[in-house]
Order: sequence, then C-alpha cells, then structure tokens
Amino acid sequence: MNKPERNAPCPCGSGKKYQECCLTKDSAAHAASRWGSMSQPYQTGHYKLTPGTAHVAAATRPSAPGATTSGSFKQPMRELGNADAQYNLGNKLLIAGRLDEAISSYRKAISMHPNFAKAHCNLGLALKAQDNLDGAIASYRAAIALEPNFALAHYNLGNALQVTGNVQEAIASYGKALSLKPDYVDAYTNLLFNYAYHALLSPQEYLALARGWERACVPEMARQAAQGKRFGRAPLAGRLLKIGYVSGDFREHAVSYFVEQLFTHHDRSRVEVHAYSIYGQRDAVTDRLQALVEHWIPVEGSTDAAFMSRIESDEIDVLVDLSGHTGPNRMTVFARRAAPVQAHYLGYCASTGVSEMDYWIGDEILTPPQTDSHFSERVWRLPRVWVSYDGKKEAPVSGWGSDPDGTVWVGSFNNLGKLTPATFALWARVLHALPEGRLLLKTRELADAGNRQRVLDVMAGHGIPASRIELQSRNVTPGWKEHMAYYDRLDIALDPIGAMGGGTTTCDALWMGVPVIALEGDRMASRMTAAMLNAIGHLEWVAGSDEEYVGKVVALARDVALRKILRPAQRERMSASPLCDAKGLAACLEDAYIEMYGQWQIDQGRQS
Repeated sequence: MNKPERNAPCPCGSGKKYQECCLTKDSAAHAASRWGSMSQPYQTGHYKLTPGTAHVAAATRPSAPGATTSGSFKQPMRELGNADAQYNLGNKLLIAGRLDEAISSYRKAISMHPNFAKAHCNLGLALKAQDNLDGAIASYRAAIALEPNFALAHYNLGNALQVTGNVQEAIASYGKALSLKPDYVDAYTNLLFNYAYHALLSPQEYLALARGWERACVPEMARQAAQGKRFGRAPLAGRLLKIGYVSGDFREHAVSYFVEQLFTHHDRSRVEVHAYSIYGQRDAVTDRLQALVEHWIPVEGSTDAAFMSRIESDEIDVLVDLSGHTGPNRMTVFARRAAPVQAHYLGYCASTGVSEMDYWIGDEILTPPQTDSHFSERVWRLPRVWVSYDGKKEAPVSGWGSDPDGTVWVGSFNNLGKLTPATFALWARVLHALPEGRLLLKTRELADAGNRQRVLDVMAGHGIPASRIELQSRNVTPGWKEHMAYYDRLDIALDPIGAMGGGTTTCDALWMGVPVIALEGDRMASRMTAAMLNAIGHLEWVAGSDEEYVGKVVALARDVALRKILRPAQRERMSASPLCDAKGLAACLEDAYIEMYGQWQIDQGRQS
C-alpha cells in the first residue's frame, strides 16, 4: 500500500496532515482502530469491492506487556503467545497484502480464543481477498454467531454474498447491518447498489428507497442548510468554467477507462479541470490521470467539512460525481451542497436520490423521456452517446475464424453479478434453439469452485448439460492483450438482461470484432449496450423482447458468411463512430456544463 505524501490528509481520517499524525505512529493497530471506529472504508488495493468496500474490524490493544504491531513484523515469541497479539499482527499483514500470513495469524488467534468474533470477521476479509468466498462467508457467519449484533460482520457478509450471486441474502445482510446501525452509510449505499444493479425493485420503488438515504445518513440540520446555501460566483464572460470531478476510481477501473479520454480532450480555452481523488491507492492509471488535469487534489480521509471548504476555496462552478452509490463515494458532500451546480455522470446505474444533485447526464437511448420519473435529478440528455471508448491500437488483431465442425460459441465476459436468473433462463433458451451452440463465460468470480458449480446447477435446471458450458476465470489470460485475444473464442457475445448490462465489456467485444446481441430494457442499467450499438450503427442487434433476442442470436449464428464480412471491418467502423469520438464527447459535456451553470445564474437572479 502506497503511503501518502507528508502534507496530504492522513488516511486514518483524523483530518490532520499525514506528517502530523500516522507518519509518527505508523502502526496497523492505530490505522485499523481509526478505520473501525469511524466506519471508513478499509482502503487497500486488495479489498476494494464494487459496490462498496470491505470493512476491517478494529484492532485490539495487545495484552502482552510491551506488545506492538508497529515497525518490523518480527516480535518476541512471548508477545505472540496471546490471541490479541496474533490478531493485531494479522491486521498488519492483511493491510500489507501478505494474505497467507494474515490468515495464519487470525487462525492462531482463533485457536487461542475461539470466541474472538473480530478475528473471525477479519479472517473472512483475508479469505475473500484470495477469492475463497465460501471460506469468507463461513468466517463472517462464525463472527455473527458469536456476536449477533456485530453490524460490521453483517455488512462484510453481504459483500461476500453478493459476489457469489446470493443477492437476496446480501440484501438481508445489509438490512440487518442497518437495523443495528441506521446511519451506516456504506451499508445503505450497498443496499441501494444491489437493488439498482439487479433491478429487484421497480424504478419508483428504488427511487423511494434512494431518497431515504440522505434522511438516514445526513443530519437534518445539514440538509436544511444545503437547501438555503448560496454561492458567490462571477459571470462566465472572460473566464474559464471551473469543473470538479469527484471519484474513488481514479485508477485501474472501468470508470477511469472512459474518464481518461475526457480529461485528455477537455478544451482548456473553455474549462479548468479539478480532480478530487477520494481513494488513496495509486497505480499507473492514477499517474496518467493526474498528469492530464490542472489540479489534482487527494482528499481521502478528509471530513465532509474540510472537503467542502476545499471545493469552495477552488471556486468550483460545476461539481461532477463519478461514483453514485458505489464505493468509495462522497455522496454526503453532495447532499450538503458543495457547489452551485452538481451533476452525476458515468459511474452509477440509477438515480442517486440526493435532493441536492441537480442533474443526471445520459442520452436519448440510455435515458429516454419515459425514464424521467426514475430520477430525483433532472435528466440531461447529450445529443450523442453518453460515453466514448478508447479503442487501443495495441489490441491484437483478431484471428477469429468459424469453427470447422459447426460449433457456435456464444457467451459473455461480464462479471458474475450481472448474470441474473433471467439472464441464465434466456441464454438457456438460446442454447435450446441453437443445438450447435455452446456457452463460454469468463470472469474473475469463476475462479471460485462454488461459483462454477452454482452456474452449472442453474443451467442444468434449465436443461443445459455441463458438456455445453465452458467456465473460465481471468487466470486463463495473464495480461490485457491475452484477455482481448480471448474474444476470438466468441462467435457472438450475449449481453446480460434484466438488470445491469455490459459497459466496458461490450466495447471490448465490439473492438475485437465480436457482434453483441442485447435486449433493450426498461431502465438505464439495461440500456447501455443498446446505446452503444446505436452509436456504431448496429441497432439491428438490439432486441425488443426475449423472443426477438433468441431469434437474433440464432439468425446471426447461422449466417456465417455475414459474420465473416462483419468481423474484419468492425474495428474500423467503430473507430469512425461517435462511440470512439472522445473529442466530440468532451465538447458536448462542456456545452452541457456551461448551460447548466447559466441556468443556475438565472435562478440565482430570480432569488435575489
């Protein structure tokens, strides 16, 4: 884990500079205690979830005389001869990413003190980081059996359950955490995310629940103050519009894949860009993004008040949220009204429900007028597809060829959480209608044997034998180029239905020449691929019903000649489409931001 700069806010959440706080007392016990007591995300590169973040239980005070977890991992044996010391050492090893050693320490603590609920909970975190989901779930349940009112364990159990596809159980776990701690921001956030991501509520039911988030998680006094807040801003004439982007995903993440192009192509004669990074983990993508903006402001660990003060001192005109109810986010800052204009863009699949979020940016296909009632925000429709894909020239040239024995491989590389029961049912119908078809799924979660068996069991329930299914994890492709080349295994990509559809995965498949069949859903989350296919001129791949979806897959599967014509030309066609026009997207967004700000000025004048 990278340490923050000396003058950066301390990641422990104290509000002090790092050099004034944890730099001088750099111990895992101190950091874990801060995170636990403040319910801040457990933010290391190993435990980040979408949605939300895992939470680590607070450290205990070492009971052996002089025991400590600071400095070296080596300790006198007498200090490691008690459960507390082993637990604290496990926390430090977990933070350092030394998972096998952390697991060993937690298990030693449990062997010494079987009723040590926090050790069971953090053992679950380490096991989950190794994709041992069944082991993680068992550990969280052991912690809950010992301490039924352990809100943090219920929360972490929910995170593990959602990855295995047990969404209803995950939702129940988040609900239990909230019943124990009603203002548990991250539990409410994950509850919302799961309902939106899996389309388990009607849009109106979801919106009612989303509106309740700020009532539960933001004090009434702060909400009232936000409603009457006014800002002193000069007219735009003769100056640049100041835009602030807020995200926890300025790193290797699907959101940054799209954001990087936006930062590259913003017109600096029109706008000045500030990037507020709310997550401290850095990688090569972080470095590139930082180099693309005029102002890079790390705010991980800062209080809402401190963050808002910085936004005000920067005189931001339009503050753009890129996270929504995913983790980490700073919805509590937006709920307190940090800038004259506040808008959500890109990072979330439904309304934020936040009354002080003015706009939700989409397009005519993604968020048509009939979806306006799904949002608390005003829907702002761009006159083009709402994103731009950066097709890498370094991507391998497709080597696809049709299978000589007539087998047609259909499938998806989307994450397992997107594969709803309705998706599996429809894909089974495809395979029944296409006897020569086989299903290929590839995603990280399929490294877990339990997940693989669950997929096979679900498909068997629909009459599809395991012999027609191939399940692969990301381990089969060690690098990005190998992953992209693996798309040659697919003849036709299938977009998930019923909830969250493909995003980056859809674009990757198209870039590699794979045709994608999608079902146009009734809400934003299930319309993303349709918007992308419209942008590249392949609206004929978008179905309006389950029957049409099956028919389109079968017809395309059996038209080998057409696929041989389409695939080699698809990358060039896509390159020339709006979907790959980042400069055009940046200009459209700038126009939108300027118009939003102009409307705010008009409204301010009316209130004067």
